[in-house]
Amino acid sequence: MGQCFTKAQSDQADSDQHVEFVGGNVHPVTSKEDWDQKLSEAKRDGKIVIANFSAAWCGPCRMLAPFFCDLSEKYPSLMFLLIDVDELTDFSTSWDIKATPTFFFLKNGQQIDKLVGANKPELQKKITAILDSAAKSGQ
Repeated sequence: MGQCFTKAQSDQADSDQHVEFVGGNVHPVTSKEDWDQKLSEAKRDGKIVIANFSAAWCGPCRMLAPFFCDLSEKYPSLMFLLIDVDELTDFSTSWDIKATPTFFFLKNGQQIDKLVGANKPELQKKITAILDSAAKSGQ
């Protein structure tokens, strides 16, 4: 449901396809160093990370972007990151991204869950479950 598969690299400017992916408390990740810094911050602050591997040309990603921004404002105890698979191709490949959007849920830098596709109810459900689990464990 609602996913794009990785597109071949092109040199065409897709300027007409840019939608506001970053807003609310969503932090764009533009380098491996930036990623490492954000994970360190999350670990220090005891935050669970939701990493959205996305692409500007992906219709379902664009459709989900405002919802992801809304979630970032609704759940300030979580860290919301956005990774453009075309800007960080090697990094995205290292996470075995086969389709966009793909969401990884990380605690202390380790994957605790994953969601592939632009499924708003499932994304909300996973966030709620993670927060419930964290509350029960005294996180």
